[in-house]
Amino acid sequence: MSQTTNPEDRNYERKLEEMSPFEIKGTLISLAEKDAQRSTATFLNAGRGNPNWLLSFPRSAFFLLGQFAVSESERRMYDAPSGIASSPTEGGVAERFRAFLDAHKDDPGAHVLCHYYTYMTTEHKADPDDLVFELVDGILGDHYPTPPRILKYTEIMTRDYLRWAMGGGDDMTTYDLFATEGSTAGMCYVFNTLQANYLMGKGDKMALFTPCFTPYIEIPQLAEFGFEIVNVSANKVEKDGYHDWQFPKEEIDKLRDPSVKAVCITNPSNPPSVCLSPEVLDQLVDVVKNDNPNLMIITDDVYGTFIKGFRSLMYVLPYNTICLYSFSKYFGATGWRVAAMALRSDKNVFDDRLAALPQDKKDLLNKRYESLVLDPSKIKFIDRLVADSRLVGLNHTAGLSCPQQVQMALFSAFAYLHHDELQPKLIAMIHERLNDLWSTTGFTLLPDPNRAGYYSEIDLMVWAKKFYGQEFADFLNTNYEPLDFVIRLADETAVVLLNGDGFDGPKWSVRASLANLDKDAYLKIGTAIRKILDQYHAEYLKSKK
Repeated sequence: MSQTTNPEDRNYERKLEEMSPFEIKGTLISLAEKDAQRSTATFLNAGRGNPNWLLSFPRSAFFLLGQFAVSESERRMYDAPSGIASSPTEGGVAERFRAFLDAHKDDPGAHVLCHYYTYMTTEHKADPDDLVFELVDGILGDHYPTPPRILKYTEIMTRDYLRWAMGGGDDMTTYDLFATEGSTAGMCYVFNTLQANYLMGKGDKMALFTPCFTPYIEIPQLAEFGFEIVNVSANKVEKDGYHDWQFPKEEIDKLRDPSVKAVCITNPSNPPSVCLSPEVLDQLVDVVKNDNPNLMIITDDVYGTFIKGFRSLMYVLPYNTICLYSFSKYFGATGWRVAAMALRSDKNVFDDRLAALPQDKKDLLNKRYESLVLDPSKIKFIDRLVADSRLVGLNHTAGLSCPQQVQMALFSAFAYLHHDELQPKLIAMIHERLNDLWSTTGFTLLPDPNRAGYYSEIDLMVWAKKFYGQEFADFLNTNYEPLDFVIRLADETAVVLLNGDGFDGPKWSVRASLANLDKDAYLKIGTAIRKILDQYHAEYLKSKK
């Protein structure tokens, strides 16, 4: 933005609206920082989804484990003065590990490691030396991940955590996991492998539940994919004027068309931050059961742990669903880039659709994967994801780095073994911030058992009508670009929010993250939101005169 550009100029705003909200964010931050410099306002950026907390105990476990692992490698040195050590060996490593933990028994990290070790060796009968060696060799990162898809015990521990986190309860359905560099990497892998394996092609219909994470809108429309997008929208406003961000029956019914091959869902949603209601889940089951049994469901459930009793589609429609779960939000670990994709092991729609391909397509795919196994036709969809992530030829180097996988296992162990005490505290912290935000807007936040509250999407047009009437709402639409609100908010109050229409939400909606600022900041943000709305109303009254 040039020095002479007025940020509230409509032509300038129209140009900005062509960009992703994540790209617009840079402009908003610049405006907010300038306002904070020239006024007494405090720069407050609620546009980021990165949490301002982290779980320290599993990280303490990681770094304590690192000390033990280095000591294991240094048991045999090639050149001690230079620190050239050997790769560790497995024999007796569990006994040495237990002695190490006993020597550090007051360290919180030792407690996590001890719980993980005890759980795996008792509940899953893991061989002690084999288990500890995976941790030691993994955290040192001196070998490629083996198997490439996910390490043996990391998969077992993460599988148990996901069964709890995704609402599996006592359901012992076995899922194959693929550890990825965040769920965003997993989503890229899914799109690539669907296309490479002729399960989706250019012009094929993919449904998107909106509002949703903007890249999931943008990626399928790239030239290399060229999918036809079917929007399934939750932008409906209830008869009393309030959004519930659920999907009306007529929207879900769009999936009854068998030509809709796949659907991409963020559950709980981003930015409305509500999970699919039991009624919507029942409708989806009816759609699949009666009209579209081969529908491929791709669900990103990163925010599920912020709702007590959350139930993922991977347990509602296990045959049809591949689930992506990232550890980034619940654990404060966006920089770790750790996630897992889960697909039912024994029977799923992806493998069955591969088996139903015409022979000429099968022949081409056998040629694609022939370097991996003697009978490439038997390679499962999830293993094709792994191979395709390294263009097949580099399959032996695929997989999430071993140190990242070790941290994921420790995250899983800590959160699973302490879920009764951990989850309520994180949920309460988020909801306290949410209530503070809304309390100073003057808006009404209705109770909703389906609300995660990690974000809040506020449709300003709803409140414009409720406070000042339809004529004022029409005045806003006629005289201003929807982006004007977040521009003014940044330029005049040093507050950064993202524009909701960039997520395919209502045009006059804004997204506030409840994760990345302390609670007092949200009182100020709510006040700033109401200030700008009232400012528009003052301009409306002036125009009437």
